[in-house]
Parts: sequence; structure tokens; C-alpha cells
Amino acid sequence: MTSIFQDRDLVRTMMAVLLIGILIAACLWIIRPFFPAIVWATMVVVATWPIMIGIQKRLWGKRALAVILMTTAFFLLIIVPFTLFIVVIIESTDEIIGWTKSFTNLTMPPPPNWLKNLPIVGDRLEGAWLSVSSMQAGGLAERIAPYLRDIILWFVKQVGGGALMFVQLLLTIAITAILYSNGEKAAIRMNRFASRIAGQRGEEAVALAARAVRAVALGVIVTAIIQSFLAGIGLSVAGIPYVTLLTAIIFLLVVAQVGLAPVMVPAVIWLYWTGKPGMGTVLLIWTIVVGAMDNFLKPILIKRSANISLVTVFVGVIGGLIAFGVIGIFIGPALLAVSSTLLTVWMDEYEGEKTEDSVKVSEEITGNESPAINSLVPDSNGKASIPGV
Repeated sequence: MTSIFQDRDLVRTMMAVLLIGILIAACLWIIRPFFPAIVWATMVVVATWPIMIGIQKRLWGKRALAVILMTTAFFLLIIVPFTLFIVVIIESTDEIIGWTKSFTNLTMPPPPNWLKNLPIVGDRLEGAWLSVSSMQAGGLAERIAPYLRDIILWFVKQVGGGALMFVQLLLTIAITAILYSNGEKAAIRMNRFASRIAGQRGEEAVALAARAVRAVALGVIVTAIIQSFLAGIGLSVAGIPYVTLLTAIIFLLVVAQVGLAPVMVPAVIWLYWTGKPGMGTVLLIWTIVVGAMDNFLKPILIKRSANISLVTVFVGVIGGLIAFGVIGIFIGPALLAVSSTLLTVWMDEYEGEKTEDSVKVSEEITGNESPAINSLVPDSNGKASIPGV
């Protein structure tokens, strides 16, 4: 009879779990079109929440005014430039393809005299220069142009779908405003959910994830803005065409942790190729200086928000970008930081339990706590009393 009731309880439990799984899957399917906007809005709000609170204090504690100001700033500082970058890239596609075909009219000047005089590598560099200049420019262009064209068309395809992207941007702005208005309630629910799963450790994991998102926002985005801005200045001073487009590409490459070399190095080569070795050398030095800023600026910005190792940030950014796309730049480091911290805490707790067990065993051996051990210690007459004997 007992087994029958146990079978019924098992069936009831399985049906309840199945029903809950169906409900969760249905909810996720319904919000699937809004998921990118929800994730982006969440990342933005988490990264900028301290700023919003500070603005609210300066606006007489009016949350509505702070939300309006932050949403407007988000639109002007992020959405508008990003949209302009995409528009410039799409509109300049034909011009860029025509620019790649213009290589047929380019001739490489003779190597400068100082190149041969460089120690150790001077002769090799001069030989490489002469080898490249001996190629027929048309043949070189025929080799390069198809690859550049394919890259440009692929990029345009990725950033295309203007209507869908515009809708996602509007949804992101709307959800951002909602989260700004009700951020405390959302945080309380998230903490309750995490606490329900893992107790105090769950709440600590949520706080760590928030700090990781802010750290990456400061370290990656701010560094990308500064580097792309300075690189754009260098390109403009050097007289490189399509400065706005190239600056936009540099920003995206730096955010993706690729760096600015894929744009700046060809620009330097182009200057040497067109007979401007002086300006090419200046731009090369500027490229090295701006590129090196990533090595010290990003760690400083990351350490200001969260004590996360640079290895975790780098692996999280690259892996998250590959796994989830651009939004993975924020998700990856947060997941790795939370996982590594929880693993460390779990191992520390295990070591603590081992230490406590060792102390108990030691106390039993020394006889400080165990009457059974004490009974075996000889008395004043030199005899040991054995219980029950």
C-alpha cells in the first residue's frame, strides 16, 4: 500500500516539474523577440546605475527627472553615434570598393636612404621594400580587392536589416527607462531568487556579477572610445581618406578586443606607398602610442570597479564575443567572475571543514575532550583505569 502512495507522489512530482518546464519554455518563447533588447538594457542599467543615483540626488531626489536625463543621454551618447557609424559604413560601401580598385594606379616609391642604414634589419627591410615595389600594382590589386570587397559586404550584411535594428534600439531605450524607474524592485527580486537557490552565496554572486558588468563597461567601452578618438585624430592629421568610417571600424575592433592595428597599419603602409614616408613614420609612432594605452588604461578602469583578474576579463570578453555576439563582451566576464568566485568559496569552505575535523581529531588524541582517552592516562599510582574493567 505504501508503494502505491509513493508511486502516486512520484507521478505527481514529475507532472509538476513537467508543467513548470513547459511554462518556463513558453515564457521564454514569448519574450524571445525582446530578449536582445532586454539583455542590452539590463547591461546598460547595471553599468550606469551609480551614475543615475548620483544624478537623482542632484535633482532634488526626483527619480522621474533622473530617468529622463539618463535615457536622453543614453540615446545621444550611444544610440546616435552607433547609428551614424552604421549609416556611414553602408553609404560608403561603393566608395570603399572603388578605393580598393584604385590600387592599380599606385606605384611604390623607392626605399628611403635611412631604411638601409638601420642596424641588423636594414638590408632585409630594403630587400622586402624592393620586392613589393617590383610587383605590378594591378596584380596586387587583383589579389587584395576581392578579399576587401568580401569583408566589406559581410560587415554590411551583419549590420544590415535597418528596420529590425531600429526597432531593437527603440525597445532597448524603452526597457532602459523602465529599469531605471524600477531598478530597486528588480534588484530585490533578483536577490530573492538567488537567495532561494544558494542562500547568502547567491546574493553575493548577484553583486559580483553587477560589479563585473560595470568593470567591463569602464574597461572596454571607455578604452575603446579613447583609443578610437585618438586614432581618428591621427588619421585626420595624416590625411587618410574616410576618417569617420575608419574611426567607426576602429571603435568596433577595439571593443571586440581585436585592436586598432587592422586599420592603422594599412594606413601607415598606404602613406609609405603614396610617397609620404615622413607622415607614415609619424602615424606609425602614433599608432604604437595609442595602441599601448590599452595595456595600462583598461586595468586601471577595471580595478576601480571590481577586483577581477585581467585573465578572467580577457577570456570572458573574447569567449563571450564568440559565443553570444557583441553582448557577450559583458556577459562573458560576469559569468566567469561569478563562477570562479563561487568555486573558490566552495573550495575554501571545504578546507575549513577539513581544518575543523583535524582539530577535533587532534583534541581526541591529546585527550582534551575525550573521556575515553583520558581514562587510559595513568593515575598517580601509575595504573590506567579502563572503563568496564
